Amino acid sequence: MYDVHYWPTPNGKKVTILLEELGAQYKTVPCNIGRGDQFTSAFLKMNPNHRMPVLVDHSPKDGGEPLVVFESGAIMLYVAEKEGKFYPQATRPRYQVTQWLIWQMANQGPKSGECGHFRRLGDTKGDQSYAVNRFTDEVNRLYGVLNNRLYESRYLAGDEYTIADMICYPWTVNWQAQGQDIAEFKYFKRWFEELGARPGVQRGMAVGADLSEDPSKLSQEERDRRAKLLYNQRARPVPA
Repeated sequence: MYDVHYWPTPNGKKVTILLEELGAQYKTVPCNIGRGDQFTSAFLKMNPNHRMPVLVDHSPKDGGEPLVVFESGAIMLYVAEKEGKFYPQATRPRYQVTQWLIWQMANQGPKSGECGHFRRLGDTKGDQSYAVNRFTDEVNRLYGVLNNRLYESRYLAGDEYTIADMICYPWTVNWQAQGQDIAEFKYFKRWFEELGARPGVQRGMAVGADLSEDPSKLSQEERDRRAKLLYNQRARPVPA
């Protein structure tokens, strides 16, 4: 049994897609990142980087104490390797998967996140046009990387559907909010539609749909508290 400390964001949905595709037993433990649950002492014991998701495996292969894994990419590698599916064992196909998984963690996720941040921010904090253009163009470049790869092969790591595909898909669902037009990317669009039709992907994407909050219903005091907690974070001091 796996516990997934989770909130319905693209990074959380990567993991639930994999677990649903595997048919694995798991439960989600809500981690309300808007409220700041990721900064509690209990959460920080699991992930010192105070980000979800975090996976707790109550039945690790070594038979020991529950095993805790943070970072969505590491979680997917761990689960796929343990379950023996969606992550090839032979060296060459294995590293085809691994390189695309790391590409997502190092490029697609961070750049898409910055793109969304500055596009949502608008002009509330002054002229953001440079940042909006910078990250919108970079995300466009990354869609081009996907498109060119998917021109060559059916899936990102070759002919087989793997965790490389699962980890990238959730960050493409909001392509419109990222200022993109997927009609520009014929081969990506084919892949996007194929993955979106998979029942496991649909189930994984739907996890936590009932958890979303309406910020307009929060008090001004709570909105101010959250903004202070979540934005412009600096280093946390070492415990006394």
